[in-house]
Amino acid sequence: MTFLKKLCSVVAMTLAIGAASAAVSAASAGTIEEIRARGVLRIPGILNEVPYFNKDPRTGEWQGFVIDMASDIAKMLDVKLEVVESSWSNAILDVQSGKVDMAFAVTATPVRAMSVSFSAPTYYNSFIIVSAKDELTGKTWSELNDPKYTFAVDLGSAQDLITQQYLPKANVLRFKTRDEAIVAVTTGKADGLVNTMLNGLVISKKAPTMGSVKVPTPVLSTPSVIALNYSADETFKSFVSAWAEYNRRIGNNQTWIVKSLEPFGITLTDMPVGFGFGG
Repeated sequence: MTFLKKLCSVVAMTLAIGAASAAVSAASAGTIEEIRARGVLRIPGILNEVPYFNKDPRTGEWQGFVIDMASDIAKMLDVKLEVVESSWSNAILDVQSGKVDMAFAVTATPVRAMSVSFSAPTYYNSFIIVSAKDELTGKTWSELNDPKYTFAVDLGSAQDLITQQYLPKANVLRFKTRDEAIVAVTTGKADGLVNTMLNGLVISKKAPTMGSVKVPTPVLSTPSVIALNYSADETFKSFVSAWAEYNRRIGNNQTWIVKSLEPFGITLTDMPVGFGFGG
């Protein structure tokens, strides 16, 4: 083999090794490095879901406490926040497919745990009933579990699971959307709406005829978490959980939530006694 051929062979081998090394380096790059290289942190956003999300139709700007939380994480990673328009039913699929990096305001259920990984809780939400009927005030879930009561709920939601577990004897009307469930209550087809504290506070303010928030006992609280792709590395998962735990315990998450409720005239004084987002 001539010197020139040897030289070409060495160069080719060097290039091949370099390419392989670059490929291995890219494959082993952590999730945080991938997000930083992309320059954006992606989350799903749901239209007209205050206080979680709200998109200004004129400016296209997103607001809500989820946006504040995600923006804080994006700032820590030194990237921009990108909101991908989605829906509650598709948010988990968006995380699974890699369309987004994380999804907020997810109720941690065993079924969902088979699809995505969960962070530590960002806040705790309680299940309540919105009703204009005073007789529902101060009731236990056991007392409400009676065929004489009719409740409305949005099908397949976390609150729907609560009705199945705690109100199996009551008459439960299940609707495809929350708006349909609200209409059932306002038209008298149902005695009350089963939902979460956050939604209930906003609903009762926006539609006073719906009545007030009733908190059946025992108080049923569920952790709201951040959903992450199972393929995300442990460093990223640990970072997100540490962020959630830290900001929940020092009160930042509650501050963001309360701020998002202010446009509806809702303050901490409107919260039922003993309720707190910190769990």
